[in-house]
Formats: sequence, structure tokens, C-alpha cells
Amino acid sequence: MTLGAAALLVGVSLIPLGYVAWSFLTTGPARAAALLVRPRVAELLLNTVGLVLVTVPACVLIGVGAAWVVERTDVPGRALWRPLLVAPLAVPAFVNSYAWVSAIPSLHGFGAAVLVTTLSYFPFVYLPAAAALRRLDPALEETARSLGSGPAAVFIRVVLPQLRLAVLGGALLIGVHLLAEYGAFAMLRFHTFTTAIVEQFQATFDGAAGSMLAGVLVTLCLLMLLAEVAARGGGRFARVGSGTPRPVAPVRLGRTRTPALLSLAALAALALGVPSITLSRWLWIGGAEVWALAEAGTALVQTAALAAAGALAATALAYPVAWVTVRHHGVAGRVIEGASFVTSSLPGIVTALALITVAIRLAPPLYQTIALLMCAYVLMFIPRAMVSVRTGLAQVPTGLEDASQSLGTGRPATFARVTLRLTAPAAAAGAALVFVGVATELTATLLLAPTGTRTLSMRFWALASELDYAAAAPYAAIMVVLTLPVTMLLFTQSIRAATAS
Repeated sequence: MTLGAAALLVGVSLIPLGYVAWSFLTTGPARAAALLVRPRVAELLLNTVGLVLVTVPACVLIGVGAAWVVERTDVPGRALWRPLLVAPLAVPAFVNSYAWVSAIPSLHGFGAAVLVTTLSYFPFVYLPAAAALRRLDPALEETARSLGSGPAAVFIRVVLPQLRLAVLGGALLIGVHLLAEYGAFAMLRFHTFTTAIVEQFQATFDGAAGSMLAGVLVTLCLLMLLAEVAARGGGRFARVGSGTPRPVAPVRLGRTRTPALLSLAALAALALGVPSITLSRWLWIGGAEVWALAEAGTALVQTAALAAAGALAATALAYPVAWVTVRHHGVAGRVIEGASFVTSSLPGIVTALALITVAIRLAPPLYQTIALLMCAYVLMFIPRAMVSVRTGLAQVPTGLEDASQSLGTGRPATFARVTLRLTAPAAAAGAALVFVGVATELTATLLLAPTGTRTLSMRFWALASELDYAAAAPYAAIMVVLTLPVTMLLFTQSIRAATAS
């Protein structure tokens, strides 16, 4: 039953890929080659691949480094740094771009794109890495030290391998986000495949040219998936028992304490200070006139409702996919998991156009409905939920489930009483990530939302595109205020999960 549900989800997730393939077939090999083999495509490929190759390692380095400093050293203010380094998740990447461009109008290009996306996405690595560090058994590190290993060797040989699953999951999410991001790069005037696809459809609605570029994105995502699978390996991460309750003795930084403290402060200032100061400045300049309370209130309610529904749907549907991936180490599991990640790497406009095409031709009543919009959200954001649920399932010992069933409890009851309870913290974290993603989604919502829908991101983008930064500031501020409590819930849940493990 689980495999069937996962296969059904994969079938739906293949709709956008099928749309891209159909466009290729109807275009013909000759024209497809002409559209792909040109200097513009080479430039886009260089920009997109270069961005991934620089930003993902930067996020991993910053995320893991910050997590280790906060969780394993005697750096002052640990209780303050923990939430501060998670809070950037509440600031959408396109709002971050808006803040930086407002502060430095000349900021654009590759360096600007790396800066903004690194500051926006490093918490995807920091959060799971910090949670994993809090759960690690200190006896392993103590044993390594007793055998003569220094701090660096202990970290590389003992700590880092145990962070592999968490770090790889976060890195994969970052890579997928970089492939599909539009708003942040459009503001920074940095051209990637996604910005080119959106511009192509907006300018000429030429499905062939846009779909050929989308096909390249699919290929890039497949390569990332293969790399992640190879790096992940087939190791198991579950254990029975809560482990040792002993606190970890913090590493004394000595002379490096001040540089470490200044580094954390600089990271928080760049990731949170710049957006906060810029938004405050525009709100001050705009004054009371920019607060259209009725319109902003409607946008807030609609955004919150869509985000909550999308988070619930994506997290529920992530379970069968994660189950097949974790419990069935084979080709089927890899294919099912890979299909969802590949689909999520496509720009929202491609997913939206694919769903519109299928709805109009096969199910016209679905067009311009919330159901179709929810389908798009699930396809775009299910990897956020699946990475968390997959990690939670990987840490559930199958022996507990077997014991429950041996006592006469059926599979559904065992799942509800054992598996679901043990994976609830991870599922809550995934749902929070999806909520933030849906609340700040732009391109698919513009095309699929029923008439009259006005989300916060839609209103912000409309005003920011007109360079009315003061009028756009309230919507950006409300987006941050809406997603910040959910982000803090995500942080609190990770603390509880680590404490209970």
C-alpha cells in the first residue's frame, strides 16, 4: 500500500517532466538543438553551475562551522546564537535581495547572487547539523581523544561522518532551491536558467524555448541527486535507547574565542541586520500612507491559509515516499525519491504551465481552483518535508515496529503508535519548512491562484517590480512576521528532539 501511494505521487510529480518531454518531442530534434546549442545557453549553464558549486559548499562550511562553534565550544551567548542563526529562514531570498539592492543599488551579478543566497540558505545546513551535534554520543569523541587524536582529527574522523545525513539533506535542498530560484536573481540582475525561462514565457510565451531550458535544469538536478546518493551511501543511523545523558564538555577556544564570537556576530548582522535595517528604513520613509491595512490583512489571511494547507498536504504525502526510500534500499526507492526532487528543481512557472495544460485538456473544472494550486505546492515543496521525514524514519529502529506487530498490532496501528510518534518532531520540522516555502512562493501562485487571490508575495513583487520600495516594505515585513514564529517553532522542535533522543 505504501509503495502504491508513493508510486501514485510519483506519477503526479512526473506531469511537469512530461510537459517538458512533450514540448521537446513536438519541437523536433533540429529546432531543439538550435535552441540549446547557442552562446546564451552556455552562459546560463556557466552561471547556474558556478552558482551551485560555490554557494552549496559555502553554505555547508558556514552551517557546519557555526553549528559546531555554538553547540560544542565555550563561545558566550549560546542561547542567543541558536535562534539567531535559524531566523534567516524567515527572510525570503527575494526579500533579502530587495534589502541588499536597496542598500547598495550597484549590487548585481555573480558575487551578489552568491552573497544573498548563502545568507538566505545556510540555515538549511546549520539547523540539522546543530540538531545532530546535540544528539551525538560524547563517548565516541572521548574514546578518539584517549587514543591520541587531536581536536581537528576528532572532528573530521568522528563528528563529521555522523553529520553526513543531515548535511547532505540540507545541501541537496539548497541546490534545488538555487536551480528553481527566480525572484532573488531577477532583482540582482543575475541570469540563470530559471530567470531565462520566466523571461521567455513572459516575453513570447514560447513553450519550446522555455521547455528546452527546463530540460537542462532537470539534467542538472539529476546530477545533484546522483552525487547526494553516492555521498550518502547505505549506512544506517538508527539506534535503540536514548544514549548517554551526560552533557558534552565544551571545547575551550582560548585565544580564538573572540574571533569566533565576532564571526557569529558578523554572520547574524549580514543575514538579519541588513534586511531589518532596510525594511525599517523604507517603512519610516513611507510612513502611515504605505499601510493599506484592508488589503494587507486580506493578503495575510490568504497567505497563512494556503501555507498551512500546503504544509499539511506535503508532509502527509512525504511519508510514503520517505518510507520506500529508507526501508527499501533499491532502485525503486531511488527512482521514487529522485522524481520528487527533480520536479521541485523546475521553476514554478514550468510546473504551473504543466498543470494548467493538463487541467484544461483533461479536467477543465480543476483550472483556477485551490486544488490545482495545492498540487503545485506539493510538487514544489515536498522535498523540504521529505528530507526531514526521511531523517526521522532513518532513526527509528525497525525492531520496535517488529516488536509491536509481533504483539498482534496491525501495520496501520503500529505506524500510528510507534513510527508516527517517533518521527513527529522530524515531520513537524518538515512541515514548518514547507509552510515558509509556500508563504513566500511567487511564480506558480501568480498563474494558478483562483481569481481574487492576493498573497503577500504577490503584492510585494508587484510593488517592488515597479521600484516602489516603500509601498512594498509592509508586505515584506508582514511576510517575515508571519514566517518567523514558524521558524522559531522549527528551532524549538529541533531542540526538543535532540533532548529526547
